Amino acid sequence: MGIGIALTGGGIRGIAHAGVLKALEENDIKIEAISGTSAGSIVAALYAMGYKPYYIYILFKKYAQEIINIGNAPIVNGIGNFVRNRKIGFAGINDGTAFEKMYNEVALKKGIKVIGDIKMPLAIPAVDILDSKEYIFTNCAPRNNPYDNYITEIGIGKAVRASSSFPAMFCPCEFKNHMFMDGGTLDNIPVIPLKRMCQNKIMAVNFAADPVQEDSDVMDIIMKTLDIMGNKISEEALQQCDFLLTVPTDRAGLFDIDKLDKCYKFGYDSVIQNLEKIKQM
Repeated sequence: MGIGIALTGGGIRGIAHAGVLKALEENDIKIEAISGTSAGSIVAALYAMGYKPYYIYILFKKYAQEIINIGNAPIVNGIGNFVRNRKIGFAGINDGTAFEKMYNEVALKKGIKVIGDIKMPLAIPAVDILDSKEYIFTNCAPRNNPYDNYITEIGIGKAVRASSSFPAMFCPCEFKNHMFMDGGTLDNIPVIPLKRMCQNKIMAVNFAADPVQEDSDVMDIIMKTLDIMGNKISEEALQQCDFLLTVPTDRAGLFDIDKLDKCYKFGYDSVIQNLEKIKQM
């Protein structure tokens, strides 16, 4: 018997999830189902497709600049454009199409086009800013589904792009009559949708909130704020998981590419340090 695993968002820190998965595999802990938000969705979908954790790490490193690329305009300018224009489709921020295309190309190597092509149960949350509602992209909607927020027919690149459309960095992602933004807005650790499709024990992976110190810059404060918000939003979800693995990040920012290797190792080491507890679960 294996476990279900829910992967939190966190920008570049998301590469730690690949380290977590690698350590679990090496210790014969099988993943039966997986969910992920934002950066967690990038890793979760790749793993569900059949990519091995170390290869996910290589892909993450290879495409990191494209994943976080926001052109030449700083984030603050992007926010300013949004406020001034007050409309969707504003300029100065990455529209995410290049990321979606890149992700689809990687998926096609596994014969995957739409989320339904994936065999492992997978759940990816995103938030529609038009109706302020969470939607779940999945290949495994609950039987006799009482929920109206499941989307089962969508391209895998589009689903991951939607969940990863971080405000002020990416434009909202259009799909049919929806306008999606980052799933972390309402569900940064997607335990609940995972429990609806997985009867096994659930392990959630989140990131430690780094302290704000005298030498902290604006991005450090933003990351601290996001961590506080994400953990507050996810309180109910965390109560429903069977084990919470908290991974340190050494103040790695959302776009701190220089710390990719360190974050990957943090994820791997966190599993090793908690291996007996995980096995007891």
